[in-house]
Amino acid sequence: MRFVIPSIVVGLLASCWVAGLAPASPAPPTKAPPGVPAAASAADNEAAARHAKRTLCRKQARSKKLVSGRKTAYIKNCMQAP
Repeated sequence: MRFVIPSIVVGLLASCWVAGLAPASPAPPTKAPPGVPAAASAADNEAAARHAKRTLCRKQARSKKLVSGRKTAYIKNCMQAP
């Protein structure tokens, strides 16, 4: 029992020595070309808007208690409306 704590300390010090005590420097951040984020965000915004509109159309169809083919037709027409 007397040698447990000193053994742990020696083990930790040895592992630090083996690891090389020098902290690893973080890699410099890489920047994407200026045009790429704008195009990606525009596509993301378009997809998000389409998803929000579809969700709204589905909620409206549910509130009107439409089922099956009528629900599908209503959602398609609702999605095409501006």
